[in-house]
Amino acid sequence: MKSLSKKVKIGNTYIGGGQSVKIQSMCTTKTADVEATCSQILRLEQAGCEIIRVSVLDQSDALAIAKIKQNIHIPLVADIHFSKELAVKAIESGCDKVRLNPGNIGGESEIKYVAECIKAHNIPVRVGANTGSVEKEFLQKYGKNEFSLVESALKSVSVLEKYGVENIVISVKASSVPLTVKAYRLLASRTGYPLHIGVTEAGTEQMAVVKSSAALGALLVDGIGDTLRVSITDDPVKEVLAARRLLRAVELDKNYVNVISCPTCGRCMWNSMELAKKVTEYVENSTKPLNIAVMGCVVNGPGEAKDCDLGIAGAQDYCVIFKGGEIIKKVASCNAEKEFFMEIDKLLNER
Repeated sequence: MKSLSKKVKIGNTYIGGGQSVKIQSMCTTKTADVEATCSQILRLEQAGCEIIRVSVLDQSDALAIAKIKQNIHIPLVADIHFSKELAVKAIESGCDKVRLNPGNIGGESEIKYVAECIKAHNIPVRVGANTGSVEKEFLQKYGKNEFSLVESALKSVSVLEKYGVENIVISVKASSVPLTVKAYRLLASRTGYPLHIGVTEAGTEQMAVVKSSAALGALLVDGIGDTLRVSITDDPVKEVLAARRLLRAVELDKNYVNVISCPTCGRCMWNSMELAKKVTEYVENSTKPLNIAVMGCVVNGPGEAKDCDLGIAGAQDYCVIFKGGEIIKKVASCNAEKEFFMEIDKLLNER
């Protein structure tokens, strides 16, 4: 298990130092389009996003940050590539953190230029190394692997430290799941700074969720990762929802209703699949820690879900509703859904 990382303040929140793992996403709008960007950020906030990143491609993007900040409620990170001048303008415009790529921001003089502004405004910086932007010296020495990724990131960290920057977050992303896991495990053994974890260029929704879950799930179970992004080529709200579900799956977020359901088999003689979907959707936004089971048959249902706060299992003509493995009600199949939702509401409304 990774030891506690350094605690870093980003706007009105913290990462590292034992804080909860924070969910991030990134806007797909043109940052200079303040109305569209704010609208997207507010949707992301509602979905559970805790830190948002925006692209800064030109001066209009950098200057828009000040206006955007007036209309949102979560920390804003400016994503910078190639230009030290845009990094400084974004910082002066009020971003809560700046993200730099060591492979394309320039040499030590450019990093020093940005470092002095970071220090003057007392904000943190994320050093983000990707497989597509590893510095040539490390590619030549190691090839494209976890060693070149980590060394490239840590070199820029050392330059920032040299010029007095201490609030640093690091990421070493790859599109490959095995490489991502190896790189972050190596990085966690080499530094005490908080880590932003993610799989870059993960693809469209289904594969992106699978790849991110495989890589980030392994890291989070190892205690590695202080903030994360599930990258999806789609509406960024889907990234936030996937991240929430991932944190729940690895039991880092327990403030939700966990719906347990079996995949069914030939013994199932009622439509438990449809009810499981309805229940999951019904409790999606609840923060009450409960376990609710929708099981296919009465043969194993109550026993397998005996630790649940509430459950249902069915036969051909009837269903049983149970709590703690004990049957509390036997109802006709045609009334089962209505009766079960009544019991769910009782639990949700209990203090």
